[in-house]
Amino acid sequence: MSEPRVLPGADVDPTAKIGEGTVIWHLAQIREDATLGSGCIVGRGAYVGPGVRIGDNVKIQNYGLVYEPAVLEDEVFIGPAVVLTNDLYPRSADVDGSLKRPGDWSADGVVVRRGASLGARSVVVAGRTVGRYALVAAGAVVTRDVPDFALVAGVPARRIGWVGRAGVPLEETSAGVWRCPKTGELHTESEGVLTVNYRD
Repeated sequence: MSEPRVLPGADVDPTAKIGEGTVIWHLAQIREDATLGSGCIVGRGAYVGPGVRIGDNVKIQNYGLVYEPAVLEDEVFIGPAVVLTNDLYPRSADVDGSLKRPGDWSADGVVVRRGASLGARSVVVAGRTVGRYALVAAGAVVTRDVPDFALVAGVPARRIGWVGRAGVPLEETSAGVWRCPKTGELHTESEGVLTVNYRD
């Protein structure tokens, strides 16, 4: 792999750790103590907050906002203008009118598990977890944890199907058995949990 590449106009704090082959595009901001793995792409105007941890081969598209203390595991996709929030009850000022400072509240980050994808302009509220290989539809607002392999859409987001590791909707072949049309992987569903079994 090559050295990381930071394009002109990007703002990367000297304390941030950037992995091999990672590219940070114009106007992106990487804050202090953030960690990005190898092979990542951070698009134009994206924001990565202080202390955010990002794995390998993650894509954050243009204007994606990843607020601290979020954790993005390997192979996560953050679509254009996605927002990962960190405060359930935000206020600019205290009741006495004084401006709130970082020590006045406790940030609650979002966790996005391996291989999950968040569609353009989706929002994940503070403290939620998006499961492995899940797919959040464009414009969805995630207010509850998303199970592994779930396809969720709407406001608030609700599960409307299942997706496989290839990111395409699964087809139900018999009661509780789902097949990926792209890879042939079979999955079983039990009590709202999907498990990968084997290839047909």
